[in-house]
Amino acid sequence: MMSDPQVTEIIARLAADLGDRVYMDIARWHLYLKDAHLDKILAQRLYTQMQQGGLGQDQALGILREILVDIGGGRRQIPLLDLVPVQGQLAYIDVVEDFQKRLT
Repeated sequence: MMSDPQVTEIIARLAADLGDRVYMDIARWHLYLKDAHLDKILAQRLYTQMQQGGLGQDQALGILREILVDIGGGRRQIPLLDLVPVQGQLAYIDVVEDFQKRLT
């Protein structure tokens, strides 16, 4: 599936949308997902879930909860959901909903 050029392009577009609009808030500093190199892994997981059926808000947030972000040189991991503030989560849900509409 991932070797299909069309699928690769779809995931790249989703990653670009996520990377430019969704951010983590760390000490009031906004680190966008593209800068943290988390946009592609998130896009791949979202796309896989979308292919298995519709993706609701709870499921989309669950994916953020499943992705663990290393901090302190990997001494600790924090769920991505805990690092994305409410505004970032709203932007994330908007991206997911818009993307699902375009896929159908």
